[in-house]
Amino acid sequence: MTDTEKYENFMRRCIELAKIAKKRGDSPVGSIIVKDGQVVAEGIEGDKTHNDITFHAEIEAVRNATLSLGKTDLSDCFMVTTHEPCIMCSYVIRHYKIGLLIVGMTTGEIGGYSSALPILTDRTISKWTAPPEIIDKILEQECKELHN
Repeated sequence: MTDTEKYENFMRRCIELAKIAKKRGDSPVGSIIVKDGQVVAEGIEGDKTHNDITFHAEIEAVRNATLSLGKTDLSDCFMVTTHEPCIMCSYVIRHYKIGLLIVGMTTGEIGGYSSALPILTDRTISKWTAPPEIIDKILEQECKELHN
């Protein structure tokens, strides 16, 4: 299995999670954290459900990963998410040192790397490690169709 096929399989799980979010009235975003080829945590967008903006899928996945792994350094993990992480989620990804990010679709104006505030790729914050490698457009069309 190639890396692309592996990432597509993980993205399919994220799409399933995004559909759960959409069904309950939240933005259709799903995210997972993978370590050693295994999903160790999942996150479903829930800011409307919980009436709390911090319930973004990426932040939920990180919260669940730190609980399940018992550590805050996630540099040996990677994240897969249907949408480019927003600026808030990007800060969390950098703080927890996630080194690889697999993304379905970009979000533009509020995105962590495609916006005017590219926190995910910023190299000027000296206390952060190197920016994560970003591989995007994995099942991009399927991720865009979540908004139909």
